[in-house]
Amino acid sequence: MRKEKNSIICRCEELREREIVEVIKSGASDIDTVKRILRACMGLCQGKVCGYLIARIISRETGKPLCEIFPIKPRPPVRPVQIKTLGEGGVEK
Repeated sequence: MRKEKNSIICRCEELREREIVEVIKSGASDIDTVKRILRACMGLCQGKVCGYLIARIISRETGKPLCEIFPIKPRPPVRPVQIKTLGEGGVEK
C-alpha cells in the first residue's frame, strides 16, 4: 500500500491526491461532489484525464465498487451562444 498521497491527480486545477482524500473523508462520495468542492474536472480536459483517477480514489476510500461511481455530469452553458458570435469575437445582443 502506498503511503505517499502527494501525487497530482488533476493537472488542470493542480489538485493533489491528499486534497481529494480529505474531501472524501469529510463526506464527498461521488465525482460531482468532489468537483463542486475542489473544482476537479473543471480545467481544460473537462475530467477526461482526472475523472477516472478520482473515481478510483473514491472507490478505494469509500469501499464502493468502481462500477457504482458514476462519471461527472456534463453541464451545458448557462446561455446558448451562436457559432457565428464566437467566430466574430463579439458578444451576442
